[in-house]
Amino acid sequence: MKIVVAIKQVPARDAPVRVAAGARWVDESDLTYEINEPDAYALEEALQWKEKQGGEVVVLCAGPARASQTIREALAKGADRAIHIEEDEGAASSDPLATARLLAAALQPEAPDLVLTGLQSDDLGYGQTGVILAELLGLPHATIVMQVEKQDSGIRVKRELEDGWFQHVDLPLPALLTIQSGSHKLRYATLMGIKKAKTKEIKRLTPADLSAPPGAPGVSLERIYLPERTKQTQLFEGTPKEAAAKLIEKLKFEARVL
Repeated sequence: MKIVVAIKQVPARDAPVRVAAGARWVDESDLTYEINEPDAYALEEALQWKEKQGGEVVVLCAGPARASQTIREALAKGADRAIHIEEDEGAASSDPLATARLLAAALQPEAPDLVLTGLQSDDLGYGQTGVILAELLGLPHATIVMQVEKQDSGIRVKRELEDGWFQHVDLPLPALLTIQSGSHKLRYATLMGIKKAKTKEIKRLTPADLSAPPGAPGVSLERIYLPERTKQTQLFEGTPKEAAAKLIEKLKFEARVL
């Protein structure tokens, strides 16, 4: 079985974030980068599947040249080879449809049995790229997946719903799944894995090589800004008992801290 895992390089969670001039994105001059956390769980799911069922794990990443560091990390953890759609620095689109078109064009020659993506990206957080990719490839898909099991006719997945509920869904193969964070314990790259990663294949492509139809952008970032901090005082009238009841109601249904 061939499993393709789409990964993304994003700013590290503890990196200092400042709005860039023009307020269209953040200042990247002193940022550090890492693999998108939900994508790391998608990779772990693929590697565990390979250990149990055999097969090949291919990493797919669209990003600038610096993303090769994240790709090597995925190879060091156990992926067999990688495809890097190398974009110019700062040219990456914030439109999930444009990103999905690039990924779909690179995936079609691979004909994978299973495609895994993270539920969403830590930087933009749309949660749409995997679903759009499934539609472009014509694949059945499931989202917010916590567990994947092999079945005779395909796979069974466990989806996380709201309020502690879960749903089990049977899917035929090939299929696409978006993986929820926390589904497994993430592994570290071993010294042997790091050495092997240096010799593993990374196929480099450009958007021009893929001839992916750009189409009209569906999403564009017009302005980003830091949240504004405001303070507000509210006085509760009535007896102490009545005021306490109003305070509890506010804490429960507005502040949601109780």
